[in-house]
Amino acid sequence: MSKMVAVILAAGKGTRMRSKLPKVLHKVGGKPMLEHVMTAAETAGADKSIVVVGFESEQVAEFIGTRAQIAVQAEQLGTGHAVMQTADLLKDFSGTVMIICGDTPLLDGCELKKFYLEHQASGAAATVLTAIMDNPAGYGRILRDAEDHVIGIVEEKDANPVQKAICEINTGIYCIEAPLLFEALAGLTCDNAQGEYYLTDVLSKINEMGKFVGGVSTADSDMIMGINSRRQLAEAEAIMRQRIIDKLMDQGVTIMDPASTFIEGTVEIGQDTIIYPFTWLEGSTKIGADNIIGPNVRLTNVVVGNSTNLQFVYGHDCIVGSGVTVGPYVHLRPDTVISDEVKIGNFVEVKNSNIGRGSKLPHLSYIGDSDIGERVNMGCGTITVNYDGKKKHRTVVEDDAFVGCNSNLVAPVTVGAGSYIGAGSTVTKDVPPDDLGVARARQTNIKGWAAKYRNR
Repeated sequence: MSKMVAVILAAGKGTRMRSKLPKVLHKVGGKPMLEHVMTAAETAGADKSIVVVGFESEQVAEFIGTRAQIAVQAEQLGTGHAVMQTADLLKDFSGTVMIICGDTPLLDGCELKKFYLEHQASGAAATVLTAIMDNPAGYGRILRDAEDHVIGIVEEKDANPVQKAICEINTGIYCIEAPLLFEALAGLTCDNAQGEYYLTDVLSKINEMGKFVGGVSTADSDMIMGINSRRQLAEAEAIMRQRIIDKLMDQGVTIMDPASTFIEGTVEIGQDTIIYPFTWLEGSTKIGADNIIGPNVRLTNVVVGNSTNLQFVYGHDCIVGSGVTVGPYVHLRPDTVISDEVKIGNFVEVKNSNIGRGSKLPHLSYIGDSDIGERVNMGCGTITVNYDGKKKHRTVVEDDAFVGCNSNLVAPVTVGAGSYIGAGSTVTKDVPPDDLGVARARQTNIKGWAAKYRNR
């Protein structure tokens, strides 16, 4: 068996969130809170995690998948009662149980690992992670004896004025040895202001058994922030966003205005890239070096090369090469690949298309389901007409072709290498290489028509 198992408490409804979604599935930094907590537990050294679920348990269990075992708390009767639900899963376990709350997305796995190692080194039967807070309101207070051992934790609702003045608080994170943990849990009662089984009372029970209970304080009080409302969710988001931005700046990324820049922790950015204000970078986005990104760019799951300039761009699930200029007001849709040295101007949409090296999509164009070769010029207002009302069809424009402005390429159609399309053409047939394709009505001028029309 593992020497350390993480028990993650994720059964609460989160009434103050006012949401149909379980609290622990609300996102911070682009990932559900529970995802952050499970990752922190793994970093801390847990070989196995057990997640205690309750409200909308099926949704939470579906998210967890096979990553952790599930224990169900059908009725929420307190944190002590929640841990009791893991008894069957841990009946043969001998080692440390690290108990963590599932609504603490700012947890640092390295800090948890230090906490676990200090617990082991101390020889304590149980250790609580504490923090010093200038304003401890709302938190349980740590009670210590003259030898600085933890003799108990008192919840604020049950605390007297002297206890409320204590600034060392309970983070809700514990390392407790098993099977001793379950022996102490068996003796809990719900004789308190909440009428619940407090996990904090376990420490008093262990003290009564003559065992040593320790307390380790963390300097990162933000780390243990629990989320119970949308306001706290926003506060956690701001803290996490700043941590991500600080890390990127330390790695050599210039961020012009951190307050108006939103970058998820999964995003990678290379050295000497500059991020302008009002930029959102999400998901598996990976940006190379020496780029200029923004202002007003949103990229989700986008790979960007080096020395590329994106302004006022929305891109998702696509690839942009090196030396590319895109924008303003461009939409890059899924399965698009923009090769190196391409120029895409204002008001262009590209979807499920391959744009070859050095090609130009200057402005006011829709390029969908297309394969555009190298050094192609797609004139202003060019549209690939890819949908016949039932099926999508592909357009092929080969290398060095020149497509005149206001042209419609009705797919399926191929424009051959080096060919020209006359401006204003609607092309429905293939154009052979080096030919000129013109598909428009011959102009007719009717003499004096305008004057007669005005005089009607």
